[in-house]
Amino acid sequence: MKKILSIFILFLNYNTLCYSQKNSQFVDSIRVKYNIPEIAYAIVSSDSILEINALGYKKINSNLKAELSDRFRLGSITKTVTAYLVAVLVKEGKLKWETKFFDLYPELKAGSNSNYYNFTLRDFITFRAHMPTWSYGNKTPTQKEIKGTNPEQRYEFMKWFFAKTSSISEKQDVYGSNPSYVAAGLMLEKATGKTYETLIQELGKNLNIDFEFGQPNLKNKNQTWGHDENLIPEKPALNYKLNWLSSAGNINANLPDFCKFIQMQLQGLQGKSKLFTEEEFNYMHLGLPEFSFGWYSELSKNNEQQYSFHNGNPGTFLTKVYICKATNKAFILFANIQSEKADEGLIVILKELETKHGCAPFY
Repeated sequence: MKKILSIFILFLNYNTLCYSQKNSQFVDSIRVKYNIPEIAYAIVSSDSILEINALGYKKINSNLKAELSDRFRLGSITKTVTAYLVAVLVKEGKLKWETKFFDLYPELKAGSNSNYYNFTLRDFITFRAHMPTWSYGNKTPTQKEIKGTNPEQRYEFMKWFFAKTSSISEKQDVYGSNPSYVAAGLMLEKATGKTYETLIQELGKNLNIDFEFGQPNLKNKNQTWGHDENLIPEKPALNYKLNWLSSAGNINANLPDFCKFIQMQLQGLQGKSKLFTEEEFNYMHLGLPEFSFGWYSELSKNNEQQYSFHNGNPGTFLTKVYICKATNKAFILFANIQSEKADEGLIVILKELETKHGCAPFY
């Protein structure tokens, strides 16, 4: 009987291996077709990694082959981490969702647009603050205007932003503004007396995840290189504008570590979190129209299943994460290039993997 059981388990493992290889071959064919130097992808449930692989090259025209330890800039997926950190600190009583920015920074109030006075931490995290967009492509402010340490630069940036920009008067469901998350990050720093970077690293330590910041190749040239739409590798350098946007889009991580973060989200959505209830996790992911607490939400194209998701595009990387609570599955795609063609390729892969794993395609 034991021998028969062993043969059966071996058969299952062999089938699983072949299934994964088949998908890897498909993913790699899309990687080549859509001019993507490296793709790292994973499919996870709340308690298992169903598939995971890294394919291609860390840098185009190099011998740096893809590895699962490769780090990728998360871009705006950083917001999912920031939102979770905020929820934890609110749960611990460090601050409240109803806390207003200018309650913590009263010295900035007089020089700021009065339309910003009443925005709360909840408004910032859920994109309900009527604030215009701003990203690393904006020409102002300049580096000469914003000086000091990273926290001081973020402070000076928000001082400039609240004084120089006008709120959006046209009513929208959400106001997808990076400065909303910069403001939230400053509120965390004020409430805890710690830098945002320190808070994220402490969170990572608690979750057994190694979060870092900026370009992966800045610390190690044998790490992942980002590429622009012309397939030109981004040289190692500090991007001061992305440093200003740290809490909105500057975290980097490897795929296995990010899988842990997403599995934690799935566990919470399944009612298996020790910190938050299932209702709280549902509210964080799906509780508000279009965008809740760090997560967009939408029904799949056939209105069969609801996804919570986020995408990142910090200039030379693309990242996608799509979570389907109904099937207890999540799909994670990382690429070390940012281009429209690469994004199309990732969508092709996402559709295929969703279908193979019994989920209604999102697109």
